[in-house]
Amino acid sequence: MTLTILSQLFAVLAQTLSIYSLVLLVRVLLSWFPNLDWSNPVLSTVSSITDPYLNAFRGLIPPIGGLDLSALIAFLALSLGQSLLGAASGSLMGSTFG
Repeated sequence: MTLTILSQLFAVLAQTLSIYSLVLLVRVLLSWFPNLDWSNPVLSTVSSITDPYLNAFRGLIPPIGGLDLSALIAFLALSLGQSLLGAASGSLMGSTFG
């Protein structure tokens, strides 16, 4: 019973990371348009959700020729987290039925 709940929790967390990846992708794509009004409530919300996470990676790779590559590391970290949570969820589900 406990393993099933833990497995479901891992699956929900993996799905949450998937949704966050989509929001992060929107943020990165919007950064290509410098004339956007970031005071817009929707853009401001997207920025406030994603910028703290991106800032954690901005110090790892300095911008190269004005191109900020920190988003690549951020996406890799999210993908790794999703994979680990998905594998853990699948492993726990397998052990509850086996």
